[in-house]
Amino acid sequence: MTTPPKAAAGPGAPAEPRTPADPRAPAPLDTPAERYRMLRLIRGFEELALGLVKSGAIPGGIHPCIGQEAVAVGVCSALRPADRLTSTHRGHGHVLARGTAPHRLLAELLGRVGGSNGGRGGSMHAADLSLGILGANGIVGAGAPIAVGAAWAAQRAAAGQGPPASTPVAVAFFGDGALNQGVLLESLNLAAMWRLPVLFVCEDNGYATTLPAATAVAGSATGRAAAFGIPAEEVDGMDTEAVRAAALRAVERARGGGGPGFLVCRTYRYEGHHTMERRMKLRYRSPEEVEAWRERDPLPRAAALLDPAVTVEQDRAVAEQLAAAEEFALASEHPDPAGALDHLYADGLRPRAGVTP
Repeated sequence: MTTPPKAAAGPGAPAEPRTPADPRAPAPLDTPAERYRMLRLIRGFEELALGLVKSGAIPGGIHPCIGQEAVAVGVCSALRPADRLTSTHRGHGHVLARGTAPHRLLAELLGRVGGSNGGRGGSMHAADLSLGILGANGIVGAGAPIAVGAAWAAQRAAAGQGPPASTPVAVAFFGDGALNQGVLLESLNLAAMWRLPVLFVCEDNGYATTLPAATAVAGSATGRAAAFGIPAEEVDGMDTEAVRAAALRAVERARGGGGPGFLVCRTYRYEGHHTMERRMKLRYRSPEEVEAWRERDPLPRAAALLDPAVTVEQDRAVAEQLAAAEEFALASEHPDPAGALDHLYADGLRPRAGVTP
């Protein structure tokens, strides 16, 4: 049976929604202009998402990363296409900085079939294996062992295949709230014992939900790494270029066989832990504290490195990209309830050699 051609839209008919480009490749972040554009994209995406949460289009809510963009952009700019990463419940910035198209991620947040995971992952479980994004994770610290496993697999696959400098690296993002999680400490131990090519990145924004880190973490973040003999560095997480320089050092050391690294990025989230805070009206940070961190906003710092005409053009391009993303996401269909159990179980798995199927 043939499908009849679509009738031409009349002058009063609404135009079909645009389908933005979806390159499915790591985002280009080699120049200060490209890094500024990504900072602006993440900031604008989160602001757009906040509005869609308020309108009810995004069910539940999100954990916005406004203020923390420099960590995602700086670290991802140090990665190669074959590298991998795991993210957190506050992972939109990591996913975008690695290269997921904003219209796909926004549709995912809305639970639509056009999303990067067909609307099944949502805000806290977005993944894109084609880009090495092994998933955001709603469990605190749970991305660390996944990254360690990926690094172990990469190390084994690269054995005898050429110089160590070609080995893919895995990055595990986590917050300061994960510093006391046993799963993170176990991951540090294995990574150190096996000298795995993995970079642990702590986004220290000073709070585990509403609990100040200073009241919950004995010792220091870098001290956790030092206990396992892992080189650690603390960096200004509001400075994209500083994060990039530190990440490059750690990644290249790991890629060359030097074992794991640990990066502590001192950063800050301008919004609440979760959008529910707006309704709950929690008060655990002073306005003066928030304002002091706003003076260190990573976007103006990145813009200062560029000609003003360049930032104006980048801002314009990002605004157009986000407008197209919103149009696409809102027009994308809701999933069919009949397929609710699809993808519940893995298929197509191949047992390891020597294992009886």
